[in-house]
Amino acid sequence: MALWQWQNRWQCIIDALEVVPDSGAAQRLLDRLAAPQAATVLGFVNAHAMNLVVRDGAYCQALSAADVLLRDGSGMAILYRRLGLAPGLNMNGTDFIPRLMAAYRGRKVAFWGTQQPYLNQAVQRCETEFGVVPVSVHDGFASLETYLQLAREQQPELIVLGMGMPKQEAVAARLAAVGGPCLIVCGGAILDFLGGKVSRAPPWLRRLGGEWAYRLLREPKRLFMRYVVGNPLFLLRTLLYRKAADSARGTV
Repeated sequence: MALWQWQNRWQCIIDALEVVPDSGAAQRLLDRLAAPQAATVLGFVNAHAMNLVVRDGAYCQALSAADVLLRDGSGMAILYRRLGLAPGLNMNGTDFIPRLMAAYRGRKVAFWGTQQPYLNQAVQRCETEFGVVPVSVHDGFASLETYLQLAREQQPELIVLGMGMPKQEAVAARLAAVGGPCLIVCGGAILDFLGGKVSRAPPWLRRLGGEWAYRLLREPKRLFMRYVVGNPLFLLRTLLYRKAADSARGTV
């Protein structure tokens, strides 16, 4: 049985994902990302990303082009386990990106994403808590050329993109093609979290993998399609993908 087109895309992303098995490996990854030798893109893959990949080939291409892709969320852990793979640590951006910024203390950082006043609030918090030096602050609704020009002018050492999928991945891919040594982070809602627009779930709920439910309760209209429709669809696709993979290996 030949894999369907969307399953080929899933395979492309799964092949590109870097599993982080333990805290020691997470620290080594952090150290590597804090000293990029060339333009380096860091991306995160959650269930929503896998659903987007199904219908958006350009997004799949941009996402898979990232230099480092990390598993984000309990949905991806379910996928890994259904495939008989160890999922490793949950390397969600909301927790990992602040650790990255702390590693960039005293260095030049660009913040591009979300909108005011949350953007400035996020930048101020990062200055205070992580000691970074903001050299460029811009909302997430500009043209690609605007961000390319800002990168050329300011030459940040770290770029935090908070534009959401799929725009940030497309921007990151173009930035990487023209930039020098720099870490480019596809941060999703990270600037909204840091800027106080979106609150985080209680720690106990995060440990249970239920932060998505907390966010849905807080923003039901905006997140209905992503979670109420998207999560069951992702689980269905997980079953279909596992079945097709087994058939391709002749194990059914």
